[in-house]
Amino acid sequence: MSYQGEAAKEVKEAALQPMLVSDFMTKDLITFRADQTIFQAIDILIKHRITGGPVVNENNELIGVLSEGDCLKEVVKGKYDNMPMLSGTVGDHMTKTVTTIPPEMNVFEAAQLFLSKRIRRFPIVKDGKLVGQISQRDVIKAVREM
Repeated sequence: MSYQGEAAKEVKEAALQPMLVSDFMTKDLITFRADQTIFQAIDILIKHRITGGPVVNENNELIGVLSEGDCLKEVVKGKYDNMPMLSGTVGDHMTKTVTTIPPEMNVFEAAQLFLSKRIRRFPIVKDGKLVGQISQRDVIKAVREM
């Protein structure tokens, strides 16, 4: 058999392998706690150059997500006083209804969810615990690696 025949066979076999979210998700996450102040959360977002992150309880169970947009809503409240309002906790401002996906989901299914839900990132939950997060960029990288 020629080399090209073997190479084509390898490509075909690689294409048959499922591309799971767990293979491309970020596992080392910056997380927030509900009792942190919104000011502390903004510091973390800026320091780590992230646009948001999951909010977890002491058992690492997902209870919400905090985004830059959630923080901006708090800033805008101060526009009438010409002073940003940064009061309250992460728990006060986080999004509590969160769409999660399992680590066994195919990357292409996740891509479809990104398009239909118009969300930048999905927390990955297994057995009730936060195990990672996948972003639109992670999905694009996964496809590039094919």
